[in-house]
Amino acid sequence: MNRRQILTGGAAAAAAGLGLWTALQRRQEPAALSSAAAQFWAARFDTLDGGPQLATATLRGKPLLVNFWAPWCGPCVKELPEIDQFHQSRGWAVLGIAIDSAEPVRAFLQKTPTHFPHVLGGLTGSGLSRQLGNDQGGLPFSVAFNAAGEVVWRKLGPTSSAELQTLPAA
Repeated sequence: MNRRQILTGGAAAAAAGLGLWTALQRRQEPAALSSAAAQFWAARFDTLDGGPQLATATLRGKPLLVNFWAPWCGPCVKELPEIDQFHQSRGWAVLGIAIDSAEPVRAFLQKTPTHFPHVLGGLTGSGLSRQLGNDQGGLPFSVAFNAAGEVVWRKLGPTSSAELQTLPAA
């Protein structure tokens, strides 16, 4: 080997090493989630059709609006069409967590259908709502998660279209 081949090989090895080092520096572990967010993403809920439970982890990776509601709650019923419109116009994933039994929820959704899924919250949903910031345990209660899975917005009481429009586009 002549000196030129050795220098060229050394430069190529150095460039490859620098590229590998840069790639490793950019590959960082995602930040740990808050306790409340981690518990939400680990939750599983019964579906309205009695099928397999919905694992909230399957919804992670894009912005998600979660709405805790009940068919007997007047403000909840009033805001559901606005949340549905937000879901259809803004591209966010939306999940309704109904704090009631299956039959009243199904009956309500037959009269007032939405384009996003609903699950049955039960005691898990009530407890999770409190952990996510609903200290009073009231309904409706809405929480927005960013694509990384962390809470970025919460609201106790009915939302409005104007409030939902302040959330960033998906």
